[in-house]
Amino acid sequence: MDEFFLASPRGTVLAGGSYFAVPPSARKNALADLPARASGALGVALAAGHTAPVVVGAIPFAPDADAGLFVPQWVRHGPPLRAGAPGPPLPADPAGTEQIPPPPVYAEAVRLAVKRLRAGDLDKVVLARSLTIPFEGDLAPLVEALAERDPTGYTFAAALPGGRTLLGASPELLVSRSGRTVVANPLAGSAPRGADPGHLMTSAKDRREHALVVDAVAAALRPYCSTLSVPEQPSLVPTASMWHLSTRIAGELADPATTSLELAAALHPTPAVCGTPTDAARQLIAELEPFDRGFYTGLVGWQDATGDGEWVVAIRCAVADGTALTLYAGAGIVADSDPDAELAETSAKFRTTLGALHVAR
Repeated sequence: MDEFFLASPRGTVLAGGSYFAVPPSARKNALADLPARASGALGVALAAGHTAPVVVGAIPFAPDADAGLFVPQWVRHGPPLRAGAPGPPLPADPAGTEQIPPPPVYAEAVRLAVKRLRAGDLDKVVLARSLTIPFEGDLAPLVEALAERDPTGYTFAAALPGGRTLLGASPELLVSRSGRTVVANPLAGSAPRGADPGHLMTSAKDRREHALVVDAVAAALRPYCSTLSVPEQPSLVPTASMWHLSTRIAGELADPATTSLELAAALHPTPAVCGTPTDAARQLIAELEPFDRGFYTGLVGWQDATGDGEWVVAIRCAVADGTALTLYAGAGIVADSDPDAELAETSAKFRTTLGALHVAR
């Protein structure tokens, strides 16, 4: 595990070489002590003479799965990316794609989820599906293409165990810390880029879905902040393939020793990628999704020895294993969700990576 890249509006971070890996947890809930283990790894690096160490990598969706975090041997920081011209087509074969579950099965899962939601079992659940496409090319041009399509988003590539790579272009910042300043930017409520985005602002379904996420993020941050600003109304933000309802939440830490990973662990997973209540949503996801999410809907980011850092939600992403790319896309399901519309939303989200591959679907 020795490669990491994250480009955000804050700047770019490129790192390589594994100087010291964050050790695995002895707890069943590996997320609970992850901030302490990461801080410990940074302390070891400082004691050994490493100058300005950072922890980088990816955190999985499941709390009992170990993160892929490490202190790299070298780190380079750069300015934010600029928009560039699209590159040439990449060697992907659209004829060999496999969808899990197939679209009709996914739509039926949404119908089953809606029944549970209307019965009052939970308020929201996020259901995902995957698409695997043969791909044996160099990943660097694909990451560049993702960045060129959404230069103001969060483009990332993080090495995973087993020689795999998690890469994508997420629109969503989970949380960042710079000194005592905390920023979170939850997104929920989406529409394909070609559609009129105005209906998102008036859609009761999308506004409810968004409010559930904003309320949860604000509630999780309040115990850590002396002040917290939560706008009353969301705004619209575009990506290359989607429109999203967005709310930028900003606060000031009550205790300056609180690290960015502590905040990330308190927030993860938000209702934007799991649902609410969290435990009920996780259970329904396990029942209805026929695959292990792994690092999809987890986190990608970094933290330095002062506690500053930036953690992005791992969506609009894919996992490369040397022979194929497995893409993931999900939709937030609430009681008045329409299965066909949710299926169409996931198809539109696949286009983030498919568009970078110049594959139409």
